[in-house]
Formats: sequence, C-alpha cells, structure tokens
Amino acid sequence: MTEEGPTPAASPSLWERDEEVAAVERAIDILRADRSSSGSLLVFRGEAGLGKTALLTETRRIAEARGCTVWSARGGETLRSVPFNVVRQLLQPALVSLMPEEAREYLGDWYDIAGPALGVADPGERQADPQGVCDGLVAAVRRLARRDWPLVLVIDDAHWADQETLRWLAAFAERLDDLSVLLVVARRPGDVTGESARHLDAVSAAAGGPVTTLSALTPDATAGLTRATLGAHADAPFCREVWAVTGGNPYETVELLAKVQDSELEPVEAQACELRALNRSARGGGLVARLEGLGIEATRFAWAAAILGTGISVGLVSKLATMGRDDAVRCAELLRNARILTEPDPTVVPADDGDLEFVHPLIATAVYNSIPDALRTAMHGIAAQVVADSGLGAAMASRHLLQVHPDDDEELVEQLREAAREHVAVGAPDAARRCLERALREPPRPETHARVLYELGCATLLTAPAVTVDHLQSALAMPGLDGAERIEAVFRLSQALLHNDQLEDAVRTVEAEAARLGPGPAQLRLRAVQYMWEGIHAGETSSPGRSERLAELAATCTGRDNSERALLILRGFDAMTHGENAEIVVELSDRALVNGRLAPGLGWTDTEWGLEILMMLASSYTYTDRLDRAESMFTEALRTYESAGWSGGHLALAHAFLGFAHRRRGRLREAESTLRESLRIAERVGRGLPLYWSATCNLVDTLLARGHVDEAWEVAEQYGFAPPYPSTIVLPDPQSVRGRLLLAVGRTQDAVNELEAAEKAATARSHLNPVMVPWALDLARALATTDPVRAAQLATDARRRAERFGTDTAIGEALRCAAALETGQRAVRLLSQAVTYLESSPCQYEHAAARVEYGIAARSVAEINRGLALARSCGADGLVAQARDVLETGRGLR
Repeated sequence: MTEEGPTPAASPSLWERDEEVAAVERAIDILRADRSSSGSLLVFRGEAGLGKTALLTETRRIAEARGCTVWSARGGETLRSVPFNVVRQLLQPALVSLMPEEAREYLGDWYDIAGPALGVADPGERQADPQGVCDGLVAAVRRLARRDWPLVLVIDDAHWADQETLRWLAAFAERLDDLSVLLVVARRPGDVTGESARHLDAVSAAAGGPVTTLSALTPDATAGLTRATLGAHADAPFCREVWAVTGGNPYETVELLAKVQDSELEPVEAQACELRALNRSARGGGLVARLEGLGIEATRFAWAAAILGTGISVGLVSKLATMGRDDAVRCAELLRNARILTEPDPTVVPADDGDLEFVHPLIATAVYNSIPDALRTAMHGIAAQVVADSGLGAAMASRHLLQVHPDDDEELVEQLREAAREHVAVGAPDAARRCLERALREPPRPETHARVLYELGCATLLTAPAVTVDHLQSALAMPGLDGAERIEAVFRLSQALLHNDQLEDAVRTVEAEAARLGPGPAQLRLRAVQYMWEGIHAGETSSPGRSERLAELAATCTGRDNSERALLILRGFDAMTHGENAEIVVELSDRALVNGRLAPGLGWTDTEWGLEILMMLASSYTYTDRLDRAESMFTEALRTYESAGWSGGHLALAHAFLGFAHRRRGRLREAESTLRESLRIAERVGRGLPLYWSATCNLVDTLLARGHVDEAWEVAEQYGFAPPYPSTIVLPDPQSVRGRLLLAVGRTQDAVNELEAAEKAATARSHLNPVMVPWALDLARALATTDPVRAAQLATDARRRAERFGTDTAIGEALRCAAALETGQRAVRLLSQAVTYLESSPCQYEHAAARVEYGIAARSVAEINRGLALARSCGADGLVAQARDVLETGRGLR
C-alpha cells in the first residue's frame, strides 16, 4: 500500500479516493466536450465521516477549474419536514442572478407552477398539483441549464433531503438522457424509509451502473495522513493506534489528529494510549463535555444554532438564546475556535443564508441531541415565533411547531392551519398533512375540530384516499361543518371513496346526505353527484328505476345553474349508454352549455364538480358523431391541465380521451402517440386506477385498428390488460376490446367467452349502445361458422339498436357486420349501404375499412384504391396491407 496522499489543494479526507476523483474528472470532461451530450449521474454512498462531503468539495473544485458552473445543496437532519428546502438551495445561485422579469422569461409557462415552490412567485388560488410542481421544477432546471452549460449539480446528504426535493430529484435523474448536466449525489446507506427511500432508490437506479460505496481508510493510508499532519517522525505503533481508534473513518481521523496537535502530544508509541481519550472528546458525550467546558452561554448559543439548523445568523441565534448581541458574537467566536461552528463557504451557501454552520453534520446531531428534551421542545416553540417575526412565514415556522408538545393552544392550531394552507398552495400536501395531524393532537377546540379534519381530508385527497375517507367521515360525524362547507365535505368524501375503489359507498354517502336535506340547490347538487357516481359504476346491475328518476328530474331542468347543467349532462350520458336516439343525447348535452361553452364553475380545473362530469359530456358527443365538439373539449382539457401544471392523473386522462377522440376520428397515428404519453403518465401515477385502464384500453384498441396485432398483445401483457376489470366505466368497453384482441391473435374460443361476458355485463346495466359497447359485432363475426343462426340474430339485433341510436357510424358498422355474415351479391349490397352511411360519418377508419371490404367483395379496383387511400391517411397499416395483397394478386378484379 502506498502512503501517498491527495494533492495539496485537496482535503485530507480524499486519501484513497483516486478512483472516485477520476470518475468525477471523466464525467466533467464528457460534459464539457459537447453541449448536446447526454447528462450523467454519479452517486456516492458511505457512512458518516467517510468523506462524502470532501469528495463533493473536490468535485466543485475540479468543475470550476475546468470552466463549469456548479450549483450545490445539502440536506439537513432537522430540516426534512421543510418542503422544497434542498431544491431551493440548489437553484439559489441561478435565481439570485436573475431579475424577476428574467426569471419569468427563463421559466416561461412553468413560472407560475414552479415559482411558488422555489419562493420566487406567489402561489395561485387553486391547490397546486404535486406532480405538476415536480415537472415544473424539472423544466426549470432544464431551461436554466441551457443558459449555464456546462452545469454540475451537487447534492450532499441526500438521505436528509425533504420528500418534495427527493421526488423532484428522482424525476430529474430519470430524464438526464436529453439534458447535458452532471448530477452528483452523496448519501448515507439506510436512514430513510417509505416514499423518500423509494425516490432515493430511483435516483440510484438512474445512475445506470453500480453505486460507488466509500470505504474506510486502510492502515497504510491512515499512517500516511497521520505523518502528513503531525510530521514524518510519527512512529508506526502510534499510526496503527490512530487507525484502530478511528476505524479508518476519515473525519474522525482528521479530528483526532487536530486534537493531538492541540494537546501537543508526541506521536510516538509511548503516547498512543492517550488517543482513545482524545477521540472520545471529539465525538458524542466527549463533544458535549467539551462544549460545556466553553461555558453556559456558549452552550446555549450552540443549542440555539442546532435548533435553527439552517440560516444560522448571529442575530437569530441571539434572539432564540435570549442573549445580547455582544455576548452572541463572543460565543460564536468561541465555537469557531473549538471547531464546532464555522463560516459557510460563500461559493456554496448564499450570503443571506446565515453567518454560521456546523463544522460537520455529526457535530450538529450531537449538539441537538444533547439539549434536554423539555428545553428542546420549548426552544422549538420560541424558534417558531422568531422565524415568524422575521417575516419568513407560517410554513417555515411550522417545522418548529411540529416539535412542540400539545398544550390545548388554539393559536398554535391556527398557525398550523395557516402553514398547511401555504404548503398546499405550493404543491406540498404531505407537509400540509403533517401540520394538520399535529394540530389535531393539540387538540383544536370543539367548534374548530371538524374543520381541521376537513382540511386534512382535502390535503390527502390526491395522495391517500383511504386516509381521506377516515378524516372526512370523522369530520362529518361531529358538529362544526354546516351549509355549503358540509356539502363540499360530503362531495370530497364521495370522491375519496371513488378513488379508493369504494364506488357503492360513494353513492350511498351522497344519497343519505341528500335525503337529510330539504328541497333546494344543495339537495339538487347531491342528487346530481349521486347520479354521476352511479353513471360511471360498472357493477353488475343498475339501481331499479334510476334512468326513469334521472329523466324525470332532468325534465325539470332548464340549465339555470351548474347543478341543473350537471343533471342535463348526466341524463344525456345515460341516454347515450342506453342507445336512445342520438339527437336526444345531443340536445340534452347542448342545453348544459352556455353559448356553446362550459359554464363558469364547471371547467376542467374547477373542483366543485370534478372532471368526471365533463368527461361524460365529451364522451356523449364522441359517440353521437359530434367529434368536433368532443375533440375541442378534450384539447381544452389538455391545454388547461398543462397550463395549470396538473401533470398527474388529470393530465393522463386528458391524453387518454384526446387519443380516444383521435381514434374515433380515424387519426390512428396521432391517437397512438397521444395514448402512449397517457400511459407513460398513468404509470407514474399508479397502476390499477381507472385512468390507467383508459390509457391501456384505448391504446390496445388503436393498435388493433392499425393492424399492429403483436404490439397490441405486448401492451396488453405488459400493462395487465385482462380481468378483473375496474369498478368504473372505461371507454371504450375493455371487455369488448379484449374480446377483439383475442380474436385477432387467433384465440377464438377465449374471445367468445370474453365477448359473452361483455354481453352479460352490458345487458345487466342496460348499456345497449352498439358503438359504445360493441361486443355484439365482434361476437357475431366470431360465431359466423360455428353458430351461424345466433350470429345472424346478433347482427340483426345490433342493426336494430344502431338504427334506434341513429348515427351514421352506428348504422354503417352494423351493416359491415351483417355483410361479414353474407356472401355474393347480398354481401356487396350490404357493404355498399355501409359505405354510404360511413362516408357521411366523421369516423374515417371505419369508412376506410368499409371501402376496402366493399371493393374486395365487388372486385372493384377503383373502390379498393379509394379504400387504400383512406387507410393510408388513417395510418391503418393492416388495411393497407390487405388492399395491396388483393391488388397485387389481381385475380377476378375489374
């Protein structure tokens, strides 16, 4: 082993880190070589004191020496409850260098979304979508990185980063392929659980290779460091004892050698027995004893600094420690001389982020843990007031309030509620949840308790629907929620039950509350919500007389308010699913609009009703051949969610339904692209949800229409497109689509079984629209040879229902099915009629299919070519291949 150490410019903690430093140098050189190169990620993992911080400091030195811009940040053990703390630190250099108008220009559309989380913009009125904020932060770094290339991002102590930062970090690390940035992360193994651990694992996985685990110094390296520090005369037994005492931990070795220098201990074997006592004084209880030796005032100052954790200024510490300015300055100097506190590196920490920091996180932890429990709690209470009085806001003060013992303090409850509102507004619902859960332990006064539970339920609605159900049920069971607030809580509870796959409970909840109320707007709204949840339920049967009651109630509605408009939409959707005349469906849907547009309060991001009612309206237009209106609505939804920064489930559904509209229109390439994006977002949100089924089902249906059967099967296998099906309606009907998929791959009997199951479910729900639930058309084709009598009856029934519904698409598709069961001139006549209807339909794929089939049946080259041209424009590769094969064969054509 060699005793050669690092370069003079480097930290002693870099002994035996040649491989790690070389990896950093290679990554920086690759970054600098080409502005268009892919980004890269280095993750260094090691226990406390193994030199992670020293390695990151060396990374900064190398990067800056080679002309790179470096942004850095560090997690803090006591700061994990502060949302966006670390990512704010990281972006401070860029944000400080920009004027407000420049920041808006660089961040563009993301300014209003990511700006509040970064503290550079005021939050909007609506609750921020956490996924949207995360995506906004990714976009913010992406845009700023283009300006500051070559850019190196350095994050130390990532195991102590707040959850919101870790969520961003995982998302950012996964997208480095198309961004020329070097990201360097250091963390301890373990120390995190739950979501934070999952995010850190995702970061490590994104590195694309094994994570570098730092090891302790070898005895030879420890000896080299000892002699470099104390002199070449340090003898071998003394050096060996240094290694034995410290275990080769670089930080402990450096601190121990500093103690040896301070004590003027000779580095010889005879004095080696003193090393263990010196080492104890540098850590744990020994450090505390050393601190106490500096005096009570210095100890109190150190305690106050540990309580603050970040932004440690002499002024704030003096207020928290209740001492005069001069005494505070003197204590700060004592603690600097004792290597407990130090001045921050101005190249790493912004000038306004405090005058002091702890020399090492191990020291900060030891000092914090040395504070007597009762005193620590009291100091956190004082710190909360100091932070609030400094103008930093309730959200920043809340991390201290979380540590205060419950004491029936109504003012503290209100402070925590205010902090929760601030957290929700910037996209940190988990932080809001922690504040409100702590407020409940205070506890709130009886007249406030229900409201706190309600606010807690609203904060957890998007992230933990099962927990939300408990909170809102408790809130509604106690006094305090009345009038509109109670109605809103009932609606939120029903939404949570829906998201928790308890749809029947959601229906019963609003039904019971509506029955408790007298006639009026509140009852009407709850009735509409009840019908809405019943309308999307895919259970075995519908409640007896539901459609009749809905029709009677809707008949009294003129569309004068949103409750009446919602009932008109629900009645139109119900009529569409039952296959009533399409003109009735359109007339009801149109009456729900105001001058052809969505009414105020009934928009895509309005929370009073939710998106389900609007999806029903647009779906009614989709299946009644009013695709211009449907496509306009879905496009508006997508644009609205993107501009509002809603990048979770709402955006996934918007993409799914826009893809659905493209598929109905016959724009199969656009549909596939949009649906794959929907599925990508849905994967991020979570499998098994209705939005996930919408994306998968529509993609499989589109791939089948394109003739990409193998890809459709791969998607179905990869994403679990198989029974059991969700409890909510998915459009198009997943059982019908899976039956068609099974037919396409040659599993005819399995297809028949699936389509018969679809028939049973649709009949039980009275879903008789042959376009929305097209099982009959595919089942008739599947049974054409084995049971021609039943096949013919199915085709006849489908045609009758199509004619009742009355759209060109429905009738044309029914005629195509009937023709598939016939031969000769009868088949030609039926296909000719199908073409006539479908050329008036906006559904171009179905028109292309009918043209190709008619041309083949009539042996007409001209008709086949017309169908071929349509198929090409749609991206229907299967139809194109079918037409070409017939044309190339050419036998019997005219």
